[in-house]
Amino acid sequence: MAVWNRLLLGVRARATNTSRSKFRAFYSSCSMVNPEADLKASPPSSSSSSSSLLGSKPLPLRQDHHHHHHPVQWVFLGCPGVGKGTYASRLSKLLRVPHIATGDLVRDELSSSGPLSSQLAEIVNQGQLVSDEIIINLLSKRLEAGEAKGESGFIVDGFPRTIRQAEILEGVTDIDLVVNLKLREEALLAKCLGRRICSECGGNYNVACIDIKGEDGSPGMYMAPLLPPPHCASKLITRPDDTEEVVKERLRIYYEMTQPVEEFYRSRGKLLEFDLPGGIPESWPKLLQALHLEDHDDKQSAAA
Repeated sequence: MAVWNRLLLGVRARATNTSRSKFRAFYSSCSMVNPEADLKASPPSSSSSSSSLLGSKPLPLRQDHHHHHHPVQWVFLGCPGVGKGTYASRLSKLLRVPHIATGDLVRDELSSSGPLSSQLAEIVNQGQLVSDEIIINLLSKRLEAGEAKGESGFIVDGFPRTIRQAEILEGVTDIDLVVNLKLREEALLAKCLGRRICSECGGNYNVACIDIKGEDGSPGMYMAPLLPPPHCASKLITRPDDTEEVVKERLRIYYEMTQPVEEFYRSRGKLLEFDLPGGIPESWPKLLQALHLEDHDDKQSAAA
């Protein structure tokens, strides 16, 4: 983790000193930190119908999540609104590692009225991607805070979004696994437009009831709404960037900028592609199965 901080602090410093020589020196140091970052692609191997891991390297997972000798270092990819935060958060609790969501870091900065807040507000409200410098600045601060608290391992979602970010990440730490969540675009759009936040407690809910009928051989999909408790129902607000125009623009930018990141990790045999079959009740058990994990607490609650 100390390597993380040294490199990311170097990026932050570069925001105030953009000389070409320092820029080249920084990226030279990136390539030297992990000389295995440019391993050639391994031959693909298939998995279940809902997920596939490309590469011959075995999954770095164990059945009993209470005895991980090496805390996981995972990344979650996927379109805006696919549910990266939901599943990453559940897995972070299960594996007892911190969940770091760059989207939350951006929103926290927006609400803090800090020096970046006005610049970020304009970027986010237009559906544009936040620059590498800003994201790495926020991420480095979060990692420093975690290291001070004795954290180890992590599950990151929302980063990397560009090849440049992926190369930075690959240069400073060994990512074990990259989970790429996929969902039909019509369901994605409905999910994003249905998102609501309680203005009082900050709870996240979704009022959309998604019921897609199966046709032409493709299966149907049902995703129940995630409704708030009565005391939050009258306090729901919509995120300013959750409009149809902005959501469609975010998806367009995602496909254009982030899909190459999928190929970046696919070529390194680290990409697990997982098609969400529905909402959490349908998807969570299948995701655990794909990751070779068990959630004993979830089984007990289901049995109860």
